[in-house]
Amino acid sequence: MTGMASMVHVSRGRQLAETFGAVVVSPAYRLAWQAPYPAALEDCYEALLYLWNHAVELGVDRTRIIVGGESAGGGLAAAVCLYARDHDTVQIALQLPLYPMLDCYDTESSRDNHGRIWNTTRNHWGWRHYLGPLYGQQEIPAYASPARETDYRNLPPCYTFVCEGEPFYQETLDYVQHLMDAGVKAEADVYPGNIHAFDMLCPWLKTSRQAKETLCLKYKKWMEE
Repeated sequence: MTGMASMVHVSRGRQLAETFGAVVVSPAYRLAWQAPYPAALEDCYEALLYLWNHAVELGVDRTRIIVGGESAGGGLAAAVCLYARDHDTVQIALQLPLYPMLDCYDTESSRDNHGRIWNTTRNHWGWRHYLGPLYGQQEIPAYASPARETDYRNLPPCYTFVCEGEPFYQETLDYVQHLMDAGVKAEADVYPGNIHAFDMLCPWLKTSRQAKETLCLKYKKWMEE
């Protein structure tokens, strides 16, 4: 609803670029008020294809491509991984959907949530605009709401983190568990608090510093394996 490509400068994408020399592509996907699903997914997938097809000129190693994002961007990252797997195009080495917006239905943590920055009311508002005419229907495509997926096999390994008191806590852990049940390597770190996107919005917090440091350690370890 409100994101922009330049937010990458306060995200973990910038951190990976500065720490490891990663090439980062941040897609300026259409927002929900401009065009509902599947517009944002289409834009993100096109950006991934561009990265894949122009890997040499961009200095990108095709064997180490990562798809990631925060919040709604994390949900789009998961959706892009599903789409790429199902269409057998880009080989994604790792997914980093951080505190991702995955489930259009209320979960135990998103129901009656009064967390800071994001809560139940705003979550319903966001999904209503993103899904458009699909909102409220019983059958929602997994590409729109990745929590609706039933087959998690052959997806890329996953690392994520989330606050225990924020709306996306449960769907984040459920996503990781589904991946693990399907034999996909996946891991989540949980931090105390109820501030959504705490690492970007409150970088001075001890938990934010810890989350950033741990992400770098996990990234280095996973990409060396």
